[in-house]
Formats: sequence, structure tokens, C-alpha cells
Amino acid sequence: MSDSRTAIIVGAGSGLSASLARRFAAAGARLALACRNPSKLDALCAETGARSFACDATRPGDVAALFDETDALFGAPDIVVYNASARARGPVSELDPEAVKAALIGSAYGAFLVAQQAARRMLAAASGTILLTGASASVKGYPNSAPFAMGKFALRGLAQSLARELQPENIHVAHFVIDGAIRNPGRTEPPDSPDSMLDPDAIAETYWQVANQHRSAWTFEVALRPWVEKF
Repeated sequence: MSDSRTAIIVGAGSGLSASLARRFAAAGARLALACRNPSKLDALCAETGARSFACDATRPGDVAALFDETDALFGAPDIVVYNASARARGPVSELDPEAVKAALIGSAYGAFLVAQQAARRMLAAASGTILLTGASASVKGYPNSAPFAMGKFALRGLAQSLARELQPENIHVAHFVIDGAIRNPGRTEPPDSPDSMLDPDAIAETYWQVANQHRSAWTFEVALRPWVEKF
């Protein structure tokens, strides 16, 4: 049976979000893909039938415009995925404060802006699903990666707060801890370490399963890691 829901994926690109778009499209969902440079999504849109939109998720005006445009084309969204993030690497003593600020805004503040617009529409409809992409850094900080941990910890806190606020209103909120590297065409496992990376299509399948859970048994958080990953 074809799915008639509308899904918006913010932070779309060639990695996990492309697998999400293919999985949602395979089910028949209408798709809106948003990123700063939508021209890079032309091939993915041709493949999935999605529409692309220019949106800097850290700008309130861009996010509001994205939702207004998709409202006009598809109606209010049923599923919204925040898959954008930003990071700055280096020793804490040497990090550029502006780069750290940008990392926090990209990973957490942008998620708030997108979730806020989604929540306004889903509250009016009394239904909807918000899916937020976290990382290993959502639950454990690593050396030389303080900005990424700060942003992803904040994202997880946002997800927990949204779940407690919105799930009683029939809006499913779920946070995904992607605990490991994701395989992509330019990033594959070494021959002596098969299955050491996550398959993006397998991750996308889990997102779709969570988005279709019965509300009597909703999942708030899923941790996904290769079977060989240590944790």
C-alpha cells in the first residue's frame, strides 16, 4: 500500500539522508529535501520524485519559509527529519570560538528551529513524527571534539524535552544515536575489518520502522552501531 504522508528531511545530502529519501519514497511518501545548496540534490530528486528547497537551518527566516513553501505544495508535514549537524575539531585550548559557536548552532539551534515549525503544524493536526539524528557524541564526549559533543548533547536534551511535551499530544519524537561511522561511496571499511561501518540503508530502514510504530509502543531513542563496535 502506498504511503500518502509528507516527509521533510532537513540537512539532505548524499549520505544517510539520501538513504532516508529513497526509503521514504519507496513507501510512496511525498518528499521535501532541504539544504543550503539544493542543486546538489538534483540527481536524488530525479530518482525519488522529491522536491528540493534552499534552507539554512540555522536561520529562522529560512526555516519558516521552508515550511510555508511545503505547506503550499503538500500540506502540513507528517514526518520531519533533522539530519543536519556541524563540528569543529581540535584541542580545547586552540579552538576558534566562532567555529565552536557555529557547531553548536548547526547541531542544536537549527534542530530547535525545525522542530518548532514542525510542532506548530503537528499540534494543529494532533499528529506527526519528528526524528532527530544524533551521534556517539550525543552520549559520550571524545578528545579534541568538544564542540560536536556539546551540540549533540544539546540535541539529545532537546529531543527528551520535546518527547515529554509533545508525545501526550500524539506527536512521536525519536532520537537516533548513530554510534559509529556510516559507510558511503567515498568511505568504506578496510578489507581486514568488514562490517565495521553502519550501512546507511539499514539505518534508514530503522527510521522508517520507528516512524510507523503504533502509539501504544513508541520508541523515544534508538542506538545503532555495527555489531563489532565497542561501547
